[in-house]
This record gives sequence, C-alpha cells and structure tokens, in this order.
Amino acid sequence: MSPPVTHPPRDRRPHPPGSRDPYLLAAAFFLAYATVSVSRFQHLATMSWDLGIFEQAIRAYAHLQAPVVDLKGPGTNVLGDHFSPVTALLAPLYRLFPSPITLLVAQAALFALSVVPVTRAAANLLGRRTGLALGIAYGLSWGIQRAVDFDFHEICFAVPLIAFALEAVLAQRWRRALLWALPLVFVKEDLGLTAAAIAVVVALRARGTSPRAARYALVAAALGAAATLLTLTVVIPAFNNVGDYDYWNKVDSGFALFSGIDTKLRTLAWLLIPTSGLLALRSPLFAVALPTLGWRFVSADDHYWGTDWHYSAVLMPVVALALVDALTAARRSPSPRLRSYASHLPTAVAAAALALTTALPIAALTESPAYEKPVRVTAIERMLKRTIPDDATVEANIGPTSRLTSRCRVFWLGNTRGIAPDYIALDNTDGGIRDVEEYARQLHPEDQYAVVADTQGWVVLQHRT
Repeated sequence: MSPPVTHPPRDRRPHPPGSRDPYLLAAAFFLAYATVSVSRFQHLATMSWDLGIFEQAIRAYAHLQAPVVDLKGPGTNVLGDHFSPVTALLAPLYRLFPSPITLLVAQAALFALSVVPVTRAAANLLGRRTGLALGIAYGLSWGIQRAVDFDFHEICFAVPLIAFALEAVLAQRWRRALLWALPLVFVKEDLGLTAAAIAVVVALRARGTSPRAARYALVAAALGAAATLLTLTVVIPAFNNVGDYDYWNKVDSGFALFSGIDTKLRTLAWLLIPTSGLLALRSPLFAVALPTLGWRFVSADDHYWGTDWHYSAVLMPVVALALVDALTAARRSPSPRLRSYASHLPTAVAAAALALTTALPIAALTESPAYEKPVRVTAIERMLKRTIPDDATVEANIGPTSRLTSRCRVFWLGNTRGIAPDYIALDNTDGGIRDVEEYARQLHPEDQYAVVADTQGWVVLQHRT
C-alpha cells in the first residue's frame, strides 16, 4: 500500500496590518456618497438639467445609438458640446437598470474608489495612522462633497484616474502613472492638459533615475496637450451644429483673471488651507492642479470661480497627494519647526474636514428625513407616470426632466425648435407661472395645450389636436 501523498502547506502569509484600510474606508464613503445622492433625488432636490442631459446620452449609448441629447436642442449630439465619450462605459449598467439613480450610484462608486489610492499612498509613505487620517480627510473633502451634491457629471471618472496616476508617481512607477493619466483625454476636453501636467511631473521626477521613462513622459505630455487642441478645434466642431466650440465665448481675452479676485482668492484658500495647511504648495504634484485652475480663473463666467458645484472635485486628489508628498519630504527636513508642523498636520487636516462636514452635504445623513421619501414626491411621480406614457415627447423644466428622461424624449422648456411636444411638464411650485395654459400658448402659438393633471405645484399639459 503506497503511503499517502502529502502536499506542502499553502503559503498563508497574513496581510500586513492596515492593508484593508483603504478598501474599508472606500466602502464606507461609497455608502455615504450614494445615500446623499439618492436622498437628494428622492427629495426632488435636483439642481440643474445635467442629470437629465447625461441620462439622455447614456441611454442612447445603451441602445447603441449616437449620444443625442434633446435637452440641449432636438437632435443635438452631446459630443459637439463636451467631449466625454467615457460616459459610454456606464451604458451596460444603465441597460440593466434604466434610471437616473444608476448614474448617481455609479458616480458615488467612482468617487469612493479614489479614496483607495489616496489612503494607500499615504499609509505606504507615512504610516497606517497617518494614512487613515489623510484618507478620511480626503473622503470628506469639500470638493468631493460638493460634486456628490451636484447630481451627475463626467468628472467622476477623472477623479479616480488622477488619484491612481499620482499614487503611481509617488511610488515611482512611471509607466503606470502615464497609463492612468492618458485616458483623461476621453473624460473631458480640458483634461488632456491635466494628463500633460501629470506627464511633466513624471518626466521631472524620472529624469535622474530613468531617462528613458522621462522621454516617454515628455511624449505623453505632448500627446495630452495635442489631444486637447485637436478636440477643441476639430473633434467637437465636427459634432457641433455650427461647426465650432460653444464655450469659447466663456473665455475673456481681457482681464478676466483679475475679475472677481476676491472669490478666486477664497477658492484658493479653501483649496489649500483646510485640506493641506498650505503644505501642498511644497510639492511639484500641485502643478497638476494648474490647468484646471487656469481655465476656471480666466473664464468670464463667474460660476467657475467659486467653491460650489462640481468644478473642484478633480483638484481634491491633487491636493491630497501633493500633501502626502510634501509631508514625506518635510519629515526629512533639517528644520525642527517644519518637522513638528508636518507631524501634527495630518490630524489637523482630518479634524478640519470633520468640522467642515457639519455644514456640507454628508451632514444630512445625521437627520432622519434623509432616509424617508416624502409623500409629496410619491404623489408627483404617480401623476407623471399616470398621465405621460412611455416614449412620449415632453417639454419640461428642471424638476420633471430627471423623472422622464429614462422613458420619454424630453426637451428643455422653450427650446423645442418648432417641435410641438405631446406634453408639457412644469414644476410650478413657486407659482411663478400664474396661467400655465396661457404660458403654453406663448411657447407654441399655433398649438393648443390643456391641463390634464396637477398636484403639489406640478402641472402636466397635453397637446390638443
């Protein structure tokens, strides 16, 4: 009888302490971000038409069609507005779950994913406790919370790409850094310059130890800049109805940089003080923020200057990882004051993020209404479902758009370009429109519309033939 076959024991090396921290932290923030976004949607707190715009584009991708966004004008190809083909990646998920909530949850997942490289890089370079502190500070950062609070936007793809790219820079994994950075050109037209900035940082850091990597990085920088130029001058105009880039008129060739200087200085203060105690300025990685700050501050549109909306989300991983880089260098500084400052700063940054959160969107999670769907909303949704059939054409303002874009062809109020839609849906909660039928006649003088349903300040009018 042959002896039993024995196998060598499997290698069951324990995970290093804290190795799961980045993923656990990311999971916690995913739940927080998703709850905030879905709660806002359930409370009819949609701020703009962006959620409807992106849903129309992704719905078209999900059905293998061109990304036509009728909210921007009947038949408008969204690639002629902003170049964001990356949103097509959500099409399979949307095909399975055709709802605006799908976009909001996906965005929450992408923002939460960016917590992983930030926390991991900080822990690897500065230790577990510091990594956790900076991971928490980043996850609670005001720029991320503002973006979570602003419906859906394509920059949710850019945030993790930037975070993973800069983590690779800090780990001196040059090729990986470039591979994470280059897809930014498919997220939005201006982010090719951000990709180029990351590549320049790689070139500067790699030139002493890996001249070959530095050369590749310079090529990548040129590709990123060229991609932005080509997209603005060729690609977007090719999809645009007038053969141009619509946002050139937002660039002021005069002294826009000095306009609203108080607002811009406040934005810089918010960007640098509570998030990094100004120490991020000591890292070359902060240069990656300059393209975004540049186009925002030279714009004549004051919406870009402040801390609202989603515009600062892409800056948050830059500042966080620039701080990690600066702290790593500060610990080796011959200056006792700088070393002491650096040793206390992670705790201070985490405390600042926690304190500021009391006035930011995640604070709503401490209140019970965040988890309840108002009866008013249920009544409105029931009315829309009962009166407006699937595949109908609808002209709507902000409120109804995101309730209808998953099943109807929706136009922006007053921008149907001669099309008389089957229905007009209005959020008239504030009573701004005194006579809705007269308002419909002003919109479509040659057609007749009559009120067929109204509840809670929302009104539906139907076209009469």
